[in-house]
Amino acid sequence: MMKQKITIGLLLLCCSLVSIQAQRTTSLRINEVLVINETNFVDEYGKNYPWIEIFNTSAGTVNIAGCFLTNDINQPRMYPIPKGDVLTKISPRQHVLFWADEKPWHGNFHLNFTLYPDKPNFIALFDSNGKTLIDSITIPYPQKADVSYGLLIDGWGQDRIDSEIKTNSAYKGGSKAWDYMTQVTPSTNNKILDTNEKIDNFLLNDPGGWGMTLTAMGVVFLGLIVLYLMFKLVGNIALNLSKKRAMKASGLTKEEAEGVTQQSSDIYAVIALAIYEATEMHDEENTILTIKNTARHYTPWSSKIYSLRETPHKK
Repeated sequence: MMKQKITIGLLLLCCSLVSIQAQRTTSLRINEVLVINETNFVDEYGKNYPWIEIFNTSAGTVNIAGCFLTNDINQPRMYPIPKGDVLTKISPRQHVLFWADEKPWHGNFHLNFTLYPDKPNFIALFDSNGKTLIDSITIPYPQKADVSYGLLIDGWGQDRIDSEIKTNSAYKGGSKAWDYMTQVTPSTNNKILDTNEKIDNFLLNDPGGWGMTLTAMGVVFLGLIVLYLMFKLVGNIALNLSKKRAMKASGLTKEEAEGVTQQSSDIYAVIALAIYEATEMHDEENTILTIKNTARHYTPWSSKIYSLRETPHKK
C-alpha cells in the first residue's frame, strides 16, 4: 500500500512538471522573419539563408527543445527541435535564431524546410506534444530582399496591441503588430525602448504623486495592522497554553488558572526587581580595583649572569 502511494505521488509530480513546462513554452513567440536574404545576416558557414527568430516573452528561462517548427499546418511535427543543447534555453526576453535552409545536418538550429520568395509563407511553432499550437504567422507576398517582417514591439501580438489601445491611454505604438523592417535585427530587439510605459502611464494619471503616497502609506499601515493581529493571536495562544499547563500541573479550575496566568504587570515588575537585587546589587567592594603582585619562580640556572664570561685581565 505504501509503495502504491509513493508511485502515485511520483506520477503526479511528473505530470505537474510536464504541465509547468508546457505552460512556460506558451510564452514563446515568432518575432521576426527574413525570407529573402541576399546580403544580410550569415550563418556559421558564411551563407545567406532565410531565418526565423523566436522570442521569449516571459520573465523566466524557457527551453524550446522538444518543440516543433513547421511551414505546413498539416505537418505540425516537421522539424523537432533537438534536446541536449544548452543554446535552446532562451533567457528572459531574449531571442533564438533558426535558419530555414533545408540543411538540418548543419546543426540544431538549421531547419529541414525553407521559405519561398514567390508565395506567402506559413510558419508555426507547436508544443512538445505536436498538437498544441503556440504561435503562427503567415508572411505575406511579395517580400523585399534584406527586409524582414516582424513584430513592431518584441513579443506583442495583435491581441496585445488591441488591448493596449483599449485600456492604456498612454499607448502610442500604432494599431499594427507586424510590419516590414528595413533595419533588420536578428537575435536582438526589434524596437529599442527608450521609455518606460508604466512610468509614463503613472505620470499621466498621477502627476502630483498623491496616489503613490497614499498607496505606500496604506501598505505600511496595513502591514502594521497585520503584525499587530499576528502578535495578538500568538499571545492569546500562549496564554491559553499556559492556562492548560497550570490546570494540568496543579489541578486548578479554569478561573483559578486565569488568575495565575493573568498576573498584573506590577507583580512582574516586582519579580524582575527582586531578581536584579539578588544578582546585580553588591556592596562597594565590587567597585574596588585590586592589584596583586604576580609571583615569579626564580632559579639561578635561568639567570643570564651565569651565562656571561668575564673578560680576561691582561697582566
